[in-house]
Order: sequence, then C-alpha cells, then structure tokens
Amino acid sequence: MIVREAGIPLPDGTELAATLYLPDEADTAPVPALLEYLPYRKDDAMLARDHDLYAYLARSGYAGARVDIRGTGRSGGTLPEGEYTETEQRDAEAVIAWLAGQPWCTGAVGMWGISWGGFNAIQVALRCPPALKAILAVDASDDLFHDDVHYIDGLPHLDEYALMIDHLNMLPPAPDFPLDDAALARMDTEPWLINFLAQAQDGPYWRRASLRPEYGRLTVPAYLIGGWYDGYRDSVPRMLAHVPAPVKVLIGPWNHTYPHNAVPGPAIEWRADAVRWWDHWLKGADNGIMSEPPVTVYVRHWHPPDVELAEIPGRWRRENALPPERAELRTWFCGLDGSLSREAPEASVRSLRYVPSAGIAAGHWWGELTADQRDADAWSLTFDSAPLEADTEILGFPRVELCGSTGGAPLRWFARLSDVAPDGRVTLVTGAGRAGVADPLRDPAVSGPEPVSERAAERALPLELHVTSWVFPRGHRIRLSVSNAMWPMIWPSPAPATSELRLGPAGTRLVLPVIPAAEPAGGEPGFREPEFPEPEFPEPGPEEPPDGVRHWGEILPLRWTVHRDETGTVAVSWRGTSGSEFPWGRVVDEEYLRYEVHDDRPAQASAHGEARTEVHLDGRLLVTSSTLDLDGDETSLHYRYRRELRSDGLVIRERTWERRFPRGPW
Repeated sequence: MIVREAGIPLPDGTELAATLYLPDEADTAPVPALLEYLPYRKDDAMLARDHDLYAYLARSGYAGARVDIRGTGRSGGTLPEGEYTETEQRDAEAVIAWLAGQPWCTGAVGMWGISWGGFNAIQVALRCPPALKAILAVDASDDLFHDDVHYIDGLPHLDEYALMIDHLNMLPPAPDFPLDDAALARMDTEPWLINFLAQAQDGPYWRRASLRPEYGRLTVPAYLIGGWYDGYRDSVPRMLAHVPAPVKVLIGPWNHTYPHNAVPGPAIEWRADAVRWWDHWLKGADNGIMSEPPVTVYVRHWHPPDVELAEIPGRWRRENALPPERAELRTWFCGLDGSLSREAPEASVRSLRYVPSAGIAAGHWWGELTADQRDADAWSLTFDSAPLEADTEILGFPRVELCGSTGGAPLRWFARLSDVAPDGRVTLVTGAGRAGVADPLRDPAVSGPEPVSERAAERALPLELHVTSWVFPRGHRIRLSVSNAMWPMIWPSPAPATSELRLGPAGTRLVLPVIPAAEPAGGEPGFREPEFPEPEFPEPGPEEPPDGVRHWGEILPLRWTVHRDETGTVAVSWRGTSGSEFPWGRVVDEEYLRYEVHDDRPAQASAHGEARTEVHLDGRLLVTSSTLDLDGDETSLHYRYRRELRSDGLVIRERTWERRFPRGPW
C-alpha cells in the first residue's frame, strides 16, 4: 500500500486535506476510488483505524481517500455552521470530481463510511455527481430530526457526542498544532449545539439533509448496513422499501461500529462482501451479488440482560424483504390486571404517575446492551402475556396503539417491548417514544405539530417501535411497558403530572410482526443461511499503522454511576480517558458528563459536561478544555459553554457563549 498526503483544491480557493491509500500498482494500473469524508481528524485519533480499514481495500484493488471536511483536521477554510450543510455537500462534489480525474483513478468513485460518513454518503448521492457510481452507508439514517443524535424520536437528547464534537472542532491541525490566526479562529466558531437547540421542531433545517420521506430522490445504488444495538437502524428497512435505486441490506448483532471488529458479536468480515459490491458497481464485474436476496439479517435469540455480553445468540438468514412478506401482524390487548392478551378485555382506565427519573435501565439511546428492565418497569405500567406455548419470532417494526390522555400537560409517551424469563429477568427487545403533539411523519393527516387535545387523544396515537429481531422462547412472557419518561436518554418534560391509559377493545394494544413457526420447504431464499469469512486483520508488514502509533483507554461511556441522595435528586455520571502515542508526540483526552433531575422539579433538570485534551509535543504542552452546562425552567432551556486554550500553562484564548431557548412543543 502506498500512502500519500494530498491537497484537494475547491472552487473558492480552499484546500481540503486528504490521505490517499493506494494499491502498489495504482500509478500504472488505475483503480476506482472510495471516498470517506469526515470531520474526525484523520491525522491523529483516526489514523490507526484508517490504516486497518484501507489496507484491506488496497489489497482488493481500490484506492481509499480519507478527507477532512473544511475547517476540521488539516483542511483549510472556515468550519461550516453545523452538520451536513450545503457547503459540506458542494465540497464533496468537488472532491469526487477531483478523485475521478486523478491519473491513478479509473474515473469511477464510490462513497462510504460509518455514522457521519454514512450520512453524507446518502446525502451527496442525492446530488448525483457524475463520477459517483454507488455508496455504502454503515449505521446512518435517512431522517435527521427523528433518528439523529440530537432529537431521538423527535424528542430532545443530549449525550457524549454533543460534548465531544464542539470540543473537537476547536483543536488546531495535527501534527504541528500551530497557534496562527487560522488555528486560533477555530476557538471562535460558534458551537454546533446552539443551532441544534434552536431547531426544536422538524422542518426545513432538518429536512434539507434528510432523504425521508422523498425516497424517490435516491437513484444511486446503496449498500446499507445496520446493527440491532445501533440507534440508526430504522433507516435500513425504510430505504429498502422505498428507494428506487438498487439496495442491498445487512443487519447484524452490533452497536455503532464496523462489523469486523464489532462488540457485541459475532463479528464478521463484511469487507469481503463490500468488495463484491464495489466490484459490481465500480468495475462492472458480473459476480452475482445483485441476483442474491437483498437482505442478510441476524435473527436474535433470547439472551439474559447483561451489559457485558460478548456475543449475541442467534443465526444468519437471507430474506427478500424486511419485514418478510410472510410476517403476520398479531395484536395483543392490554388489560386492567396487567395482562397482555390476544382477547380484548373489558374497557377500563389505569393512571400513570410521571416520574421524571424513570428509564435509566433502558440505556442512552434505543440500542446498546442494557441492564435488567425491572428498575425501569417499577415506574411504568406493565402488561405481561401468559407464558408462551411455543417459540415466537418477530422481525420488523412492532407498533403500539396508545390510547391515553395527559390532562393537557406536555408529556411524552414511551413504550418498551421486553422478554420476561421464567426466573423473572427482563431483557429489553426494543422501544420508542413520541411527543404528545401531532407529528407529520407519524400522523400524515396533520400538516404540522399541534397539541393533542383531550378529544383528539380519544383516538389512538401510533407509536412505531424501533425495528428489531427477536425470538421469545417457549415459557417466556412478552411484556409491554408504558411510561411518560425515558431519562437520561430524553430530556424530561417540565411539569409534574399524571396521565391515563385507556384499555379494552378500543384501548391500548401491541401489534407484533410475527414470523410463522413453520418454515417453507428448503431452498427458498428466506432460509439459505449465508456464510462469512472470519474477520481479517492485517498481517505484520506495510499495512500496519506507522511505527510509534499506539492507542489506549476508552473515551466513550461504558460504565455509568447512578446516585440518589436524601433530597430526592437522582444523578447519572460517567468519566472516560484515552490516549494516543505518535512519532511526533502524545495526545490524552478526558471527558466527563453528569445528568441530574429531581422528580418533584423536572423543569430544573440539568447536564454538566467537561472535555480536556492535552497535546504533548517536543518542548510544548498544549491544553484545550471546554465546559458545557444545560439546565432550564418551566418555559425555557439555558445553555452555557466555555472554551479555553493554554500553551505551556499560559491562557492563549478563551470564549464563552450563553443562550436561552424556548422549550419545544413537546
């Protein structure tokens, strides 16, 4: 593999920094190029990951291009005002044209990536650059407002990403970390969280970079990869069902990670299939990939609630659709006695007290491994089926038809689907939430957000749970849990309140996409189990990261501490540290995040975050730090953010922002 640094000129004179990973023979035998386009600093934190990823592609006859978005990493220009902007996408078109015109490139370009790289691959494909022949998006979404990390289910969410990205955006370029005017100007760029908090409703700001609901705009072939423990998985079946372009789908038992180094596993060497995809669309190979069933899915079997589970039990299967056409929608009704039955009970009503601190056991987004749900269930209305007489598989989007009222209070509704084992352990299968206002995407007859009146609330509010796969074993029970809080995943509603849930023939019910137990005769596409090679890691040699590169620690939140004090305040906190060694120096990152809420004063809920980066260079110590505080009252949220840059102990620059935002219609 040949590794080269390049500067890509843009029409306005800005130059973007790129690292090119080329096969040895690329200069004499041109190859297609694959673009990954990120703000995540290719020259320090992402360096080792990129070498691993692109060494595989180079051996397979592809050139990889890792490009820093303008104003980030080593790229020039001013940072855009947020994620997925028009500027970012126009720049991507220029980058694709530049790659296609290089002498080592055949003129065919693919775009790919995980998370941000998957998001902008989808978005740039909508612009149809002539050289872009196909995309591959891992753990990305088609809907920024409902699925992205700022408003999960259209409800306000704050997590480590909000702390990390505004801290990362102010760092000078590696490896020199200059303190010239251009580098210091990054300290002055407005934090992105300000924009996100100011856009508390779905609308043009979010739709500008969302494919949903106008799926006909995507005409570039798309390979979509998701994970059952990833919060962005819903876009995969939606795009499969509605996009007119050729679509291939892979969903496995993973969190927000590439499948070859996934935890939980089983991990698979997905890059072999990705190369087949690129060979077909970028090299014109007739390798049969598009004649196979378009869906490869991992069917999850029961496992106990365990946040440290290394591997999810189950099996792989190919399907022609997701959910499969043979799926049967079966309805379970909620009863006054807490039952969940196929037979409708008599009409009744149950009261539900809003407990703002409820929901910790459900995790920090609708994915990841979670603890036993009994703690969250203690503050919810729960409805259990009788012990199942046979294994029951579901695959698709479960749905809850909520019939309830909130007395006019701005409460949200949350539903969790769980598996109750005979010994009482409760494993979360999936869940979702929604606001008590009409939603144009959930409620198509409504043109915009409006309060749900008590009369309107007499009809069911549809709540589609996040797509899932699960096999409930014989003897286990199906549980539906309903609450008005999901903290700290979702920022709490401001006022104490009590809601009512109506039950009975026209009341609240659960609808599951059940896969019939009797399998068709062998040989049908739905039951051919795919085989994957074992995950491949580069052998010692030129594919390894450069000498002197080493990483340690874990910055992402893996272990949370929960504390309840004598005043009734509940706090959840986490701290992470990681570091990297490079030939030019050492980088150490630290982050801290703490949420607090009092059940009697939910309007005063708060979050406090701290981030710090130490850059140890030859004869220099550069320290950047940032502090985030978010709290509120009954009508607004109050935001405060501070940045500081020190060089050898001296304060070089500091900036502070304060804003007040009206609460959204939720």
